Amino acid sequence: MSKYSSVLARVLLAHIFVLAGMSKITAYAGTQGYMEMMGVPGMLLPLVIILELGGGLALVVGWQTRWMAYALAAFSVISAVIFHSNLSDQTQMIMFMKNFAIAGGLLLLAEHGAGAFSLDNRK
Repeated sequence: MSKYSSVLARVLLAHIFVLAGMSKITAYAGTQGYMEMMGVPGMLLPLVIILELGGGLALVVGWQTRWMAYALAAFSVISAVIFHSNLSDQTQMIMFMKNFAIAGGLLLLAEHGAGAFSLDNRK
């Protein structure tokens, strides 16, 4: 993997988590209510925000990349099962598959590491 493509891959994978974390901050009450409606305790929302925003930013800079990629991959699969499991609804099925595809990319990142331009590989 070239040193440039690994940076691009990290940024492309991370941006969805960074934006999702930021949107949860700006729509906190609505997100908390949605989580509770889906059977997830709303008090977990701060942890979700920390994982999405913090984990996404960690991927961008390439810090603790393997651990962050594993954590975000697990989060993607778990959230797909909880929030997008109505596969008879085409939109939900696409969201479900999107989460699994993102998890696949994150697992590749975990396997191959952050690449040359990263805090993990600073010299």
